[in-house]
Amino acid sequence: MEGETTRQLKVAEQIKRDLAEIIRLRGMSAFEGALVTVSGVKITPDLALAKVYVSIFPSAKSASVMKIIEDNAKSFRGELGRRVAKQLRIVPELAFYLDDSLDYVEHIDELLKK
Repeated sequence: MEGETTRQLKVAEQIKRDLAEIIRLRGMSAFEGALVTVSGVKITPDLALAKVYVSIFPSAKSASVMKIIEDNAKSFRGELGRRVAKQLRIVPELAFYLDDSLDYVEHIDELLKK
């Protein structure tokens, strides 16, 4: 079967919503005043690993904020576990990736203006 299963998509969407809420509740001060948005989640077929894509604004803080996020990955997973315990047998490991597609769009806009 090509692509993701319905279950994968549903679990990924649930994780995206829950992580977005967890990050929102921590507040911008936890991330050096940067706005952190969960832009997408992809999950492996065995539901053991979730690749979490985050966008960070302003992008100048991306590196330091990604470090904060990675340092807190275990606590994010713990909080996520409390939220999805009823739906999932295992809480997936979380791997965070920077989604810089907004920077790319901005760069293309700048090039088109020239």
